[in-house]
Amino acid sequence: MLKGVETPNQSENTGKEPTSYKQKLWEIIFEAETPSGKFFDIALLWVIIISVAAVMLESIQPIHELYHQQLLIIEWTCTIIFSLEYILRVWLVRRPMGYIFSFYGIVDLLSCLPSYLALISTGGSHFIVIRIIRLLRMFRVLKMISHVRGANTILSGLTASRAKITVFFFAVLIFAMLAGTLIYIVESSQADTKFTSIPVSIYYAIVSITTVGYGDLTVVTPMGKLITAMMVLAGYAIIAVPTGIVASDMVREALQDETSDACPGCGTHGHLTDANYCRKCGESLED
Repeated sequence: MLKGVETPNQSENTGKEPTSYKQKLWEIIFEAETPSGKFFDIALLWVIIISVAAVMLESIQPIHELYHQQLLIIEWTCTIIFSLEYILRVWLVRRPMGYIFSFYGIVDLLSCLPSYLALISTGGSHFIVIRIIRLLRMFRVLKMISHVRGANTILSGLTASRAKITVFFFAVLIFAMLAGTLIYIVESSQADTKFTSIPVSIYYAIVSITTVGYGDLTVVTPMGKLITAMMVLAGYAIIAVPTGIVASDMVREALQDETSDACPGCGTHGHLTDANYCRKCGESLED
């Protein structure tokens, strides 16, 4: 039984019955393994999909002109649902501030805040501000993370590999800077060259290393072509490195036994089966 929530015996002594409905709400909103929790997650996923689809359709001018009122009704219906969900989550956890400032708490707030901010910023002079605020509703797609099975494994794997990825990123950046400088030395002396500075040449090096190849910049000297060829070949080898780093950490995280129970303090999931305290807020996980 959750701390701070009355047990059935306490309810009989006080003559109140808050336990049943509050604990039931907790199981529906936070416990994804229960039948009611699964139904809640699936239903909310559909609301997120409908909301994001409405935002994208609204950006298409002919659809916006024909179905503005219908899209507005869908928008506010989704906003009200997200607002109620956010309020319930804050009310149910023992440490509201821990949830509010958590990653999922911020995402949940961003899911309902833009619509209310758009009401405040009214007037023709604020059209651009309103447009930016309303486009922030696309952040609702992040809400899917907390309702899709396996998302915690992916996030944990990315978090565990962040140090290695950071080192790898700076190594590639240094390589691109050196290669770009060489390209600038070789190509800048040519007539009507597009390699007018080292930053432009570094941009060309990054595009070549990542094998994107926009084609807006091209080398003309034999040495420049040789360096470009070496960068492209190196790029194929480099691309596989971060994939292997993240994949190995994701496998390591997936092999760890985790419970699906949510922390009663902040609502965080993904604790080890033998954990006694929340990995985020330190709240006791014991009922």
